[in-house]
Amino acid sequence: MQEILDLLQSDARLTPEDIAAMTKKTVDEVTAVIAQLEKDGVILKYTTIINQDKITTETDMVRAVIEIQVLPERERGFDALAERIYRFPQVKSLYLMSGGYDLQVIIEGKTLKEVAFFVSQKLATLTGVKSTKTHFVLKTYKENDIVYVDSKKDWREGVIA
Repeated sequence: MQEILDLLQSDARLTPEDIAAMTKKTVDEVTAVIAQLEKDGVILKYTTIINQDKITTETDMVRAVIEIQVLPERERGFDALAERIYRFPQVKSLYLMSGGYDLQVIIEGKTLKEVAFFVSQKLATLTGVKSTKTHFVLKTYKENDIVYVDSKKDWREGVIA
């Protein structure tokens, strides 16, 4: 099972036939394992990773990482507030963290102003939020095990005579 998960995580386009050949299992076995993993909620989604820097759009998306300190709710801890936060469409990821803050949120917006408005008017005003700290993502070098930078670029400085 783990071998199949690893293969799918590295390339979700692999067919059951491809995976069967790689794992020495039958196509029926692979198909059954994948179906069970989907049913059990282990495999949640198949997706495409896009390097946004390589496509031209009218407006680039602005991504921000937000650190949030919260007051956990009685009986539900962090879960109730986390649920209110992850329901916002701007929220792409949400993590419970150890250390100096409690929750880390990754959001996207069309402009810096839109992201700032979301943080100040929607996120910071939620009951239980003590403080927020926003960091804007300037460049992505690596994400989800994918390196985004062109490693073939020649970084040597030219000599001018």
